[in-house]
Amino acid sequence: MRKFKIITLGCKVNQAESELIATRLSSLDWQPADSPGEADVCVINTCAVTQKAAMQSRQAVRQAIHANPGACVVVTGCYAETDPQALMRIQGLDYIIDQKDKQRLPEILAAGGGGKSTTSTVLKPPEKAAQENQARALPVTGFRTRPFLKIQDGCDAFCSYCIVPYARGRSRSASFQGVLDSVSMLSAQGFKEAVLTGIHLGNYGKDLEPRQNLFALLHAILKLPIDIRVRLSSIEPLELSDEIIDLAAGSDRICRHFHIPLQSGDPQILSRMGRPYSPEAFSDRVAKIHHRLPDAAIGADVLIGFPGETDAAFENTYTLIERLPLSYLHVFPFSARPGTAACGFPEKVPAEEMKRRCGRMRQLGSRKRLDFHRRFIGQQVQVLTESRRDPKTGLLKGVSSNYLPVLFDGGDGLIHHLVNVRISEADAGRLLGMEMDTQEG
Repeated sequence: MRKFKIITLGCKVNQAESELIATRLSSLDWQPADSPGEADVCVINTCAVTQKAAMQSRQAVRQAIHANPGACVVVTGCYAETDPQALMRIQGLDYIIDQKDKQRLPEILAAGGGGKSTTSTVLKPPEKAAQENQARALPVTGFRTRPFLKIQDGCDAFCSYCIVPYARGRSRSASFQGVLDSVSMLSAQGFKEAVLTGIHLGNYGKDLEPRQNLFALLHAILKLPIDIRVRLSSIEPLELSDEIIDLAAGSDRICRHFHIPLQSGDPQILSRMGRPYSPEAFSDRVAKIHHRLPDAAIGADVLIGFPGETDAAFENTYTLIERLPLSYLHVFPFSARPGTAACGFPEKVPAEEMKRRCGRMRQLGSRKRLDFHRRFIGQQVQVLTESRRDPKTGLLKGVSSNYLPVLFDGGDGLIHHLVNVRISEADAGRLLGMEMDTQEG
């Protein structure tokens, strides 16, 4: 039996696609490698969203070649799509598979593309898959406690700084019934949560016939006679409708967790970014969530150092975030990506100033996270226990509906179960608690 190893960089969509590749390889009688160096094929699923991500992708390829000297090394993902020439210069890399062909990687390997090569080669599937169908294949199993279910791919927004639409193409959705069937199957397999992912999740259904939307999908999932909660990955401010928020407020099967990209709190910078909302519109969404779901986790992406970001523009962003009831931040420095409009924008922010601003914003994010975590000391939360214990403490670990990372003592019989835990301690990294009882659901 041949063995494989998959290394994944980047977003939840990449992770969902890696899970699907692993599922399909397993169905073809491949087996995951248990230890370094024993893989026959090593797949690196790359990211290209920033220059740092591209660098990390190249590093991951070189490390995989070094750690698996006898393996066939295959690279796919967004970086394989946007800069295959850079990858072909890496000695020891065998094959490159385009992002748009990623989902057929198992079939490509099964057709004979799994052996060592003397030079880096771009592999194509036996029959070219139409790009518009790439979002339609959904995983029917998971390799984690909370499997990712990709329901949408691609993006039509073309924000001025973003390379993703060029790597993944136009927005396309998985079929409405296909998503319902996949959620039902995950529930039947015993999973207690599925994470709905997409590159532009709020755009779900606009390309389907008949036309659908994310609210209609969530409403249909709640009508299914199953017991599984769903979590939304990142969703744009203008696409997080009052209907979706109200639906979540009325059901414990939609996780109390919303991640909303802000990027900037300055209206001029938002306009230069090509973002279609105002700081006021973002604030309105956060206020609506906090009013209807006061215990919900609300996260935000912040892009620091975009060309033209003056001290005043940064302060506008900082002040906006400081006053909003946000729970955590993902902070990124601007990275000029060749092929995007912003790459050629003037008024670049000096690297040292960008670093200073990122540091200050991350400190604010840490304070926000700590304040949110401390709110739950003495309270009982329901935690979905993950399969692996915390490596430092040996305690069970899990995640609550509102994205609290909780550690608690308990036996292995609690793994993959929903457990009520009373919180006793909290810091910015995790919460500690004591098991109260198990909810079999």
